[in-house]
Amino acid sequence: MTDTFKLRLAQLNPTVGAIAANVARAKAAWDSAKAAGADMVALTEMFVTGYQTQDLILKPAFVTAAVAAVAALAADCADGPALGIGGPVRHGDRLYNGYYVLDGGRIHARVLKHHLPNDAVFDEKRVFAAADVHGPYVVRGVRIGTPICEDAWHPDVAETLAETGAEILLVPNGSPYHRGKPNLRLNLMVSRVVETGLPLVYLNMVGGQDDQVFDGSSMVLNPGGRLMAQLPQFDECEVMVTFRRGADGWEAEPGVIEEIPPIGEADYRACVLALGDYMRKCGFGKALLGLSGGIDSAIVAAMAVDALGPENVRCVMLPSEFTSAHSLEDAAAAAKALGCRLDTVPISSAQGAVAEALGPLFAGTEPGITEENIQSRLRGLLLMAVSNKFGEMLLTTGNKSEMAVGYCTIYGDMNGGYNPVKDMYKTRMFLTAKWRNANHRPWMKGPAGEVIPARIIEKPPSAELRANQRDDDSLPPYELLDAILECLVEKEMAVAEIVAQGFDRAVVKKVEHLLYLAEYKRFQSAPGVRLTQKAFWLDRRYPIVNRWRDDS
Repeated sequence: MTDTFKLRLAQLNPTVGAIAANVARAKAAWDSAKAAGADMVALTEMFVTGYQTQDLILKPAFVTAAVAAVAALAADCADGPALGIGGPVRHGDRLYNGYYVLDGGRIHARVLKHHLPNDAVFDEKRVFAAADVHGPYVVRGVRIGTPICEDAWHPDVAETLAETGAEILLVPNGSPYHRGKPNLRLNLMVSRVVETGLPLVYLNMVGGQDDQVFDGSSMVLNPGGRLMAQLPQFDECEVMVTFRRGADGWEAEPGVIEEIPPIGEADYRACVLALGDYMRKCGFGKALLGLSGGIDSAIVAAMAVDALGPENVRCVMLPSEFTSAHSLEDAAAAAKALGCRLDTVPISSAQGAVAEALGPLFAGTEPGITEENIQSRLRGLLLMAVSNKFGEMLLTTGNKSEMAVGYCTIYGDMNGGYNPVKDMYKTRMFLTAKWRNANHRPWMKGPAGEVIPARIIEKPPSAELRANQRDDDSLPPYELLDAILECLVEKEMAVAEIVAQGFDRAVVKKVEHLLYLAEYKRFQSAPGVRLTQKAFWLDRRYPIVNRWRDDS
């Protein structure tokens, strides 16, 4: 009887659609596991295709290519450890989210997902069929049960596997990050361990995919819920877990336990990783952004430099007659501290040309928001021209507070291919800037020290589209605005409930009106990193045309 089982965990970063590259990564992990003497190497959910595929998985040719790649991988991994890898499984006219176990040059077992998540960013019921619960499979004499991701969030699959003889639970995942997610996963997996009495391996992928970023944080639990290993958050790694059979069954030996960073650091890391992966996976090596001298663009510049390196980031200052001297100085100081290029392209002459062209049509009207937006749209036009000319992806820099209430100009400062701070409220932007100035990590490609000048953090926010303009001329102070938005967006609270907490009803109604009015802008906005459970896109799907208002 086998008394030792060595399971190699591959916490890696696949790319959606890159079937050949993903399979090559899997083969390299298998080679490494073979050299290390593993009995089995495990990869994550839907690793062959990358995750999430959304409707790409409904294309028959794509599924055919993925299934063929799995069969070829099985033949290439004939003499060595078993290999577990996620991928699509097709039976007749039904398509399943599956997990293949390859051994001895063939497909040794297939496990099909039972519970299909259909909330938040997931709509798997749209593309996959739900399967019956499977029993365990055997590798090197050990009976292994595999609840696939969501299957482990419910008690029934793990309990059925235990009742049908499973000795170890291996849970492959594609679980995206949001604040507090590692603790949520840990509590759920401890529940599965306590219910079944079995050791459990929770294996999650890492890497960015559109708005989502997968944060790894894989773990190993022994019976009783004891944490025996914790893999790093956001980092790729391959780790051997050794199980030994005792009188009471299988237990994992102690392994490395990496600390999960606090939320402020985790959010920043998620933004940097998601931005870097979005660029790399889309084929861009360089980025640019408009650097205004304000906190939002300064933080995005820091994130871009940390993701890509200062040599791959171009900042452009686009001053107008309303741009203050200190904004010019602060933008220059930020670019210098980050070590990235700063170009200056004044917009005054372009603004004059537009005013002249529209002069006959606008005669007799008073200057106002239209003229302010022209400045923003000229900046967007010029930045897109630089992007087109030099092949650099334009990053947009609007925070969640601005995106929520439409304090942004469509076809202007909203121009760009990606927004790493789209799900970060303004008040958290200030905390993020202070954190980055005080901390440096090995994964950052930018310099240590104060990369966001203190004056940028301390001065009142302003769009500088008219003389002496401040954001709080048009909006409630950000501390108040963000508190109301948290209630309306994150908590879906009624107006009456928010007022009962002490907020002025007129202010709440104004914020609610702006929130609904800006839906069309968000619909056309660039994708951005999901940090919360109510990010603007898949988490919160509101109609653009919406005449309802809460009169409670």
